[in-house]
Amino acid sequence: MSSPDPQVRAARNKSSSPAARGPVVAVTGAASGVGALLTGRLAASDEIKQVVAIDERRGECAEAQWHILDVRDPAIAEKLRGADVVVHLALDLDLETDAAARTAYNVRGTQTVLTAAAAAGVHRVVLCTSTMVYGALPDNELPLSEDAELRATAEATGVGDLLEVERLARRAPRAHPGLNVTVVRPAVLVGGTDTALTRYFESPRLLVVAGSRPAWQFCHVDDLCSALEYAVLEKVDGELAVGCDGWLEQEEVEELSGIRRMELPSAVALGAAARLHRIGLTPSPAGDLAYTMYPWVVSGSRLHDAGWRPAYTNEEVLAELLEEVSGRHTVAGRRLGRKDATAAGAAGATVALLGAAAVVRRARKARRRI
Repeated sequence: MSSPDPQVRAARNKSSSPAARGPVVAVTGAASGVGALLTGRLAASDEIKQVVAIDERRGECAEAQWHILDVRDPAIAEKLRGADVVVHLALDLDLETDAAARTAYNVRGTQTVLTAAAAAGVHRVVLCTSTMVYGALPDNELPLSEDAELRATAEATGVGDLLEVERLARRAPRAHPGLNVTVVRPAVLVGGTDTALTRYFESPRLLVVAGSRPAWQFCHVDDLCSALEYAVLEKVDGELAVGCDGWLEQEEVEELSGIRRMELPSAVALGAAARLHRIGLTPSPAGDLAYTMYPWVVSGSRLHDAGWRPAYTNEEVLAELLEEVSGRHTVAGRRLGRKDATAAGAAGATVALLGAAAVVRRARKARRRI
């Protein structure tokens, strides 16, 4: 008997391979950040049949099938047709983005993706928010259960958007029967990220509010991607927290980082932060301070029960973060040039910026008296 044609033999091999039996996965926000990392990871996986990459520009993963469009465009439904799973990572949480524009993009984009996924016959959507949605509160348990109430408010950067994404996630299965929605909530994300919480470690002194009890839990972007892959492959579902095991106390963070603290009374720190943000001197609202004051550590029991484990410890992620931010100079969330930081001095820069709003106000009063 003659052997099969080589093309037939190749087709048979492909049809019997794990990848051919695996899901077709669409990733939004695939050209940069976590989206780019996940796209590359899934494209290299033997358990994934195909990756459909969606963004407003083409990324570097040549193995993915690219579609260039805005996630708010209803035409995305056609691009999702044939996908089994959608991972929606096209969120704008940039500190410098106009808050109203950021919210409009994040909420409308998530709404469109969920509706389009249902229309295209997708059976699972994976959304990514943050453990910040639990809120940083003085009475939080250590650690919080993943089922704990979401008690955050919209006072910190982007948290209002993430809470709305969570609301849409819970509503979607009722509005679109047959659509499963999984929500992945990473702790403080580290690895090419720029947030109010990573900028905290760019300061010459770590601001500590008197009487507070911070607890730090980190999440490496590689661990987030592996957790998202677990969700894609339906090894776990529901609402999931992802991060390093355990947490670091403030004293441990200071010892590991070698950065000394600057302690201020609550009223002074919160009042100054509010004034600085109101007059446009800093990108971070006062609500961001709560996440450096109170614990918001979450147990990752669902992922652990499914067999997932983080590859990094809190100590290792903090060390990587410190290496990433080395040479950057931030005071109260505002980036300074090297010349500015050197001229101002470490503690002097912090005090100067924290008192900037009061100085501005005194100057205005003096002008009015003239």
